[in-house]
Amino acid sequence: MAEATGPQESVDQQALDESVTFTSELIRIDTTNRGDGDCRERPAAEYVAERLAAAGLEPALLERTPGRTNVVARIPGTDPSADALLVHGHLDVVPAEAADWTVHPFSGEVRDGVVWGRGAIDMKNMDAMVLAVVRAWARAGVRPRRDIVIAYTADEEASADDGSGFLADRHAALFEGCTEGISESGAFTFHAGPDLPLYPIAAGERGTAWLKLTAHGKAGHGSKVNRANAVSALAAAVSRIGEHEWPVRLTPTVRAALTEIAALHGIHPDLDAPGFDADELLGKLGPAADLVAPTVRNSSNPTMLDAGYKVNVIPGHATAFIDGRMVPGGEDEFHATLDRLTGPDVDWEFHHREVPLTAPVDSPTFAKLRAAIERFDPAGHTVPYCMSGGTDAKQFSRLGITGYGFSPLKLPVGFDYQALFHGVDERVPVDALHFGVRVLDHYLRTA
Repeated sequence: MAEATGPQESVDQQALDESVTFTSELIRIDTTNRGDGDCRERPAAEYVAERLAAAGLEPALLERTPGRTNVVARIPGTDPSADALLVHGHLDVVPAEAADWTVHPFSGEVRDGVVWGRGAIDMKNMDAMVLAVVRAWARAGVRPRRDIVIAYTADEEASADDGSGFLADRHAALFEGCTEGISESGAFTFHAGPDLPLYPIAAGERGTAWLKLTAHGKAGHGSKVNRANAVSALAAAVSRIGEHEWPVRLTPTVRAALTEIAALHGIHPDLDAPGFDADELLGKLGPAADLVAPTVRNSSNPTMLDAGYKVNVIPGHATAFIDGRMVPGGEDEFHATLDRLTGPDVDWEFHHREVPLTAPVDSPTFAKLRAAIERFDPAGHTVPYCMSGGTDAKQFSRLGITGYGFSPLKLPVGFDYQALFHGVDERVPVDALHFGVRVLDHYLRTA
């Protein structure tokens, strides 16, 4: 196979068509992850493995738990001295209630130039685009400069224990040489105003801190005064946590995001000036503030409560769950604040925890990601941002892999990409998939 280093595309019409077909057909394979192990990704894993094998690769199917299947394949590069690049996407999706949707969420229907269904955005679209690019390379005899490791993972929508966590812990050798990776939630069009299309590229993630709170008290009759009421203690702690206003903590990625987005609005703030007010600046950025506002501070949102079994019985214990997120460098503050907010009568522990991540925005890799987007949309403005949630990049970071969110889509005005994550009527335009295939082909060949 010959190396493609020039500006020419490897993408042909078949690749464009396959990006749509693969997205649709992957959506039809129901890989709903309901948590607690209730998911089966194997049919989707076999689907992608078969198509990778047809492109001349040797995909490995790997499971920690039967049916929870991951696929890993390596494309050799032409420069053996170059670091390898990881490209990863998950095969599982969150649940969907068919009655709430305009089309059936697992139909994969292509209607009016749009592919509908659960996973169309998160993230079977990216899975399909990568598959289409790899197969186009095989037809054209193209090899990338550096080794590309392709990973399709299970269990991202829950703990990742059967997916990227399992791969990182048990199959690290498959990722030998990988120093950087790309995956979901970046390089999509965000229309920040008239003639202001942004393409936010993720260069960081807040850490996951799902918490379990437990209050222990004295069980008793509901008609009697009880100063050791577990429900009262828990409710007070949950209220304090929900109402807490976390202080602003600007990470390098968020600082870069604020600086670049503000400049596009004609604002040049001094982020280090005494009295600088991040919330005031966000108020001047219009819709673009939504990209940054969730990541300027830690957060803690109460999500679940469980107490009691009869209205006239005071239970001896009560539990609650909190969805906490920690900015890079904000872990110590998070711990100390939760100790204070829960108080002496409520214990807390991590129900699930993953580290926050940060990636350099002044790196050659980030520059190439920018260039790939701007090559195919010269009117677009690439900006860095930090994800409010998390991805499999957290687990792969255990292997020393720096992760970026880069799943390119060119979206029309009014298309609310972020609202469709885990939302109703998830869908992706066919034209957006075609754009993504071209961008990925160019970036991955020249990375």
